[in-house]
Amino acid sequence: MSQKSFSVRQRIDEENLAVTMGSGSLMVLATPAVVAMMENAAANLADEILDNEELTTVGTMISIQHTSPTPLGADVTATAVLTKIDGRMFYFDVFAEDKSGEIARGTHTRVSVKAEKFQAKADGKFDE
Repeated sequence: MSQKSFSVRQRIDEENLAVTMGSGSLMVLATPAVVAMMENAAANLADEILDNEELTTVGTMISIQHTSPTPLGADVTATAVLTKIDGRMFYFDVFAEDKSGEIARGTHTRVSVKAEKFQAKADGKFDE
């Protein structure tokens, strides 16, 4: 399988900072914001591969190392590289970088689901 990838780019604003997200006290890119960017890249890539309006994917696992701080106003690119599809499971290598180089790297797993059925299950979760 040729490796497929998808990247998203974002300028870091106040809503992406650790101090704003509550994941830290500094004005640097928050780890949860990096995770969201990586998931976004993987979800977009999976949607391209599925090419079926009834199906979508949901994240089931993500493990990253966030190794370098990024300040307010910097541009960050997050990339997902599809490494394997096993039935309904999609496996990705993910990484993020700013103009100085890599800031985070890890792995992510998504599973394909029938969107309407999955949403109905979630909406009815607490029905008695």
